[in-house]
Amino acid sequence: MIPFGQAVGEWARERQPLWAEYGLMLRAFRRDWLALVSLSIIIAFIFFAAFAPWLTPYPEQGRGVPNIAERFQPPSRLHPLGTDDLGRDLWARICFGGRTSLSIGFLVVVIAVLIGTPLGAIAGFFGGWVDEVIMRLTDIFLAFPSLLLAIAIAAALGPSFTNAMVAIALTWWPWYTRLVRAQTLSLRERTFIEAARGIGVKEGTIIFRHILPNVMTPVLVQATMDIGSAILTGAAMSFIGLGVQPPTADWGQMVSVGRVYFINAPWFVTFPGLAIFLVSLAFNLLGDSIRDIADPRTRRAVR
Repeated sequence: MIPFGQAVGEWARERQPLWAEYGLMLRAFRRDWLALVSLSIIIAFIFFAAFAPWLTPYPEQGRGVPNIAERFQPPSRLHPLGTDDLGRDLWARICFGGRTSLSIGFLVVVIAVLIGTPLGAIAGFFGGWVDEVIMRLTDIFLAFPSLLLAIAIAAALGPSFTNAMVAIALTWWPWYTRLVRAQTLSLRERTFIEAARGIGVKEGTIIFRHILPNVMTPVLVQATMDIGSAILTGAAMSFIGLGVQPPTADWGQMVSVGRVYFINAPWFVTFPGLAIFLVSLAFNLLGDSIRDIADPRTRRAVR
C-alpha cells in the first residue's frame, strides 16, 4: 500500500499544471473591474436574501403577513421602497423574494449540469449507437422552444416552486450535453487519453478522472451565464402563475401583481423589476468575463 504522504504528493504533482492555470485565471480575474463589480452585485443580493429576517424591519411581512392599513405607501423613511397592495414592506418582500428567485436560478443550472455533463461525456467518448441514442434524445428536447416546453411541463405538474424548477431544468440539460460532447470528441484523441487506454485504465475512470475535469471550464462559463437566464425564466413562470405561489415572495410574482397598479404605485413594479434586471445582468457579465479569462488567447487582453 502506498503511504498516505506519498499518495498526497503524487496527487499534487499530477494536478500542478492545473493549479498553475487556476492561479493565472485568478490573477486575471482580479484585474477585471467589470467581473469584480458583477461579482459584488451577486454577493450583495445573496447576502440580503440569506439574512433577510435580520436585515428587514418587517420580516413577518416579507413572509406574507398583510398590513392593510398601509397599502400603497410611497417610499419613505419607514418603508424605503414603499409598500404593496396588501401593505407589506417592499424591501422585505424583495429580500425574501431573492431567496426563491436566486434558489431557482442556482438549482436549475445545477440539475441541468448534473444531467447534461455526464451524458455529453458518455456520448462523445463511446460514439456509435450510444452517441446516436443520447443525441437523438437531446434533439427531441431541443426541437421545442425551451420556455414553451417548460411552461407545458409546469402546467402538467401543477404550479409550485419545485415543479417550476424541475420543468426549467428538464429543458436546459441538452445544451450542456451538446457542449460537453463537442469537447469530449476532441479530447478522446489526445495523447494522454490514448496512454490511459494503453495501460488498461477503465473507461469509466477515464471519463470521470480525465475527460470531465478538462471540460469543466466551458461548462462553468455556460453555467454562470445560464443562472441569470434561469432567474429570468423562473420569474416568467411566476409571472404567469406557474411558479412560486402566494404568499411566498417572488420577484416575478411581484411584477405580475404590481403591473396592475403601475399608474398609481409605480414603485410596486419598478423595484422587483430592477432586482431581476441587475441580478441577470450581473451573472451574464460575470460569465463573459470568466469566458475571456479562461481562454489563454484572450487572457492577455484582460491583463
